[in-house]
Amino acid sequence: MSRHLVHPELLPFLDAMPARPPMDAENLAERRAFVFPRPPLTPEQETVKRTERMIPGRDGAPDIRVLLYEPAEPGTAPRPGYVHIHGGGYVLGTPDMSDGSNRNTVLKFGCTIASVDYRLAPENPAPAGLEDCYSALAWMHDHAAELGVDPKRIAVGGESAGGGLAANLAILARDRGQYPVCFQYLDCPMLDDRTCLNADPHPLVGEFIWDLANNSFGWGALLGTDPGLPGVPDYAVAARCDDLTKLPPAFIAVGTLDLFVEEDMDYARRLIRAGVPTELHLITGAYHGFNASGADTAPTRQHAYLRTAFMAAHWGVEA
Repeated sequence: MSRHLVHPELLPFLDAMPARPPMDAENLAERRAFVFPRPPLTPEQETVKRTERMIPGRDGAPDIRVLLYEPAEPGTAPRPGYVHIHGGGYVLGTPDMSDGSNRNTVLKFGCTIASVDYRLAPENPAPAGLEDCYSALAWMHDHAAELGVDPKRIAVGGESAGGGLAANLAILARDRGQYPVCFQYLDCPMLDDRTCLNADPHPLVGEFIWDLANNSFGWGALLGTDPGLPGVPDYAVAARCDDLTKLPPAFIAVGTLDLFVEEDMDYARRLIRAGVPTELHLITGAYHGFNASGADTAPTRQHAYLRTAFMAAHWGVEA
């Protein structure tokens, strides 16, 4: 239905994706086990130091695995910090799947990244995963001197569900008032469970990679109930937050064929109305997760340019 609108350079990755049935409780383990082949690391990427840390959870929660990425040379000045949150519809994924992109971010900005292996739903519904991400933010702040990180330049961000968690984390950090966030990077963020029940759905989005059936399953797993109902848990659905004032600057990018395009546009509009410095970028002809292709295409180059400019400006480093 919308294939004719896909950017031609993104079609090969789309065609390489295996056909799979909608996600459900029966096939979730199989979906979790699937790993899309990633290109080998380049010699430059291998220079980035990666270590695995276990950090304490909050209020008796289990310890949290974090992948820590640092420049090969520590340097003298404190570095920017970044709490990265992987995607996967709140039910899939690990930080390992973002290994290449996190290494590239360290190479580009000389920052330190803590990528969080947060607890997944439905085994751990909201707010478990978000509290794990908050623990990572707290850990980076509390250990900033040891890590060589500037606590005034610690950002949060992620892709898809990771973007949704990052948006919620920015709200939670604001409300708790302990650990400041310098910006929020939201890449095709999964922000609003009510998209599952939209009375006037966009007819040309959500055909590829992440569709309405998967979205309903992911939100239902996170919330422990059908999506779109009243009374969702606090900090579970960023788009349901009534007060978006005093949040850190936001970057939102989403493809025009992504199921989330309208909820992301609306969230950006609300941020702007709340006085939050916000960038919204629509990538024409891009479906959900198009950056995962790792390919050198016009849409991925456009996205990388916009991302680099935003991060460099807000971290105060050269792009």
